[in-house]
Amino acid sequence: MADSQTTQTSSAVSKPAESALTTSQGKTVIADVVVSKIAGIATREVAGVHDLGGGTARAVGALRERIPGSRTNQSQGVGVEVGEKQAAIDIDLVAQYGVGIADLAGAIRRNVIAAVERMTGLEVTEVNITVHDVHLEDDETSADETDSSPRVQ
Repeated sequence: MADSQTTQTSSAVSKPAESALTTSQGKTVIADVVVSKIAGIATREVAGVHDLGGGTARAVGALRERIPGSRTNQSQGVGVEVGEKQAAIDIDLVAQYGVGIADLAGAIRRNVIAAVERMTGLEVTEVNITVHDVHLEDDETSADETDSSPRVQ
């Protein structure tokens, strides 16, 4: 009886562990940029997110969007660490005024984790969120009105 237990244990140890990304037929590697794009898109899908990135990243992104033919950087404001089986994600954002930040963070986490795990097969270990600012609708309206007509004629 001891021989059968030893045989089962040794065969289990020598066989490599299979996962969704590593099988006996090969290994799949997912680049950091893939995970950051998925996380960025999933974050933007959540109501209450005004923009992604801190001050400098948003300024560079705004300049970049003004260049004809350029596209929105979907991974702006998103940092990731990707391993063989797991990913950790950091998100910097600007929230809409009036949205509960704790509720917003929870909704972002749920959406990002679901999207990344479904599309990549990686386990998301954490989603850290930093809210850099709160966007006020009045700020845009006031700036547009000031720019369109001079104060003194």
